[in-house]
Amino acid sequence: MDMFDFSALPLSAALISTGTVALAEIGDKTQLLALLLAARYRKPWPIIAGILVATLLNHALAAWFGALVAQWLQPEVLRWIVAASFLAVALWTLKPDSLDDDGSALPARGAFIATTIAFFIAEIGDKTQVATVLLAAKYSPLWEVIAGTTAGMLLANVPVVALGSRFSDRLPLKAARLVAAVVFLLLAAWVAWRGLG
Repeated sequence: MDMFDFSALPLSAALISTGTVALAEIGDKTQLLALLLAARYRKPWPIIAGILVATLLNHALAAWFGALVAQWLQPEVLRWIVAASFLAVALWTLKPDSLDDDGSALPARGAFIATTIAFFIAEIGDKTQVATVLLAAKYSPLWEVIAGTTAGMLLANVPVVALGSRFSDRLPLKAARLVAAVVFLLLAAWVAWRGLG
């Protein structure tokens, strides 16, 4: 067994997906959105449930798309597309995110519905959604990727919701972005070197 072959580990796709997305989410616009929702509604459980539902739906669609693309392209072409995409996400991760809209643009519904709608929309085209597409193109089974990316989103966002603005002031966002960028860079190098298999 190769020292760096993690595919033999149980739930390896879920573990890799969880770690990758949790790191990528730190300082991301959806994490800022979670903080904004927590400050506005002050109801952590409906907000956390909304994040869970929105992420499951969004990442299931993204993972399905990633698996579909993996079937369409020849393995060698897909290998270089995924490697280049991981490299692009690594660079993208270095750029700090900010919320484009102010808090008044949030739906005036309950905390759960507002969070579900806002999170689903904010996650469209976000780096964690792109990462989910790429992870699904590389790893299987698909349910592990979806479970892992959803768990990663919850690992990054639940503390922000639970602890509110006090937690965000202590979060070393620059260091977290650098670590996430290195993880994506390593994934790009790994795919380029070892392929998708």
